[in-house]
Amino acid sequence: QVQLVESGGGTVQPGGSLRLSCAASGSVLNFYWMGWYRQVPGDQRKLIARILTSGTTDYADAVKGRFTISRDNAKNTLYLQMNNLKPEDAAVYTCNANGLVWGQGIQVTVSS
Repeated sequence: QVQLVESGGGTVQPGGSLRLSCAASGSVLNFYWMGWYRQVPGDQRKLIARILTSGTTDYADAVKGRFTISRDNAKNTLYLQMNNLKPEDAAVYTCNANGLVWGQGIQVTVSS
């Protein structure tokens, strides 16, 4: 069973940037798609960015133009570059593979 481990979360001021990483214990090429979800208390977890094996990406409207998802197949790692962060981006971010394998989640806080 492949495991996913996120890193890179933390606290940042509005307008700042963070890069999340999701390291897989196996080859990410085994997954047709990988993505990032986020969840705030009281709400359901939502898919915000996804990348296919082909490199095709898609984003939720809330993050389009500010977040960039990428994957390094050689390092078996998924990334999420988050720029111009807003207070409403604060959430627990979780990586996912093929909708089946989940990371443990990591907190992102946006606060001045």
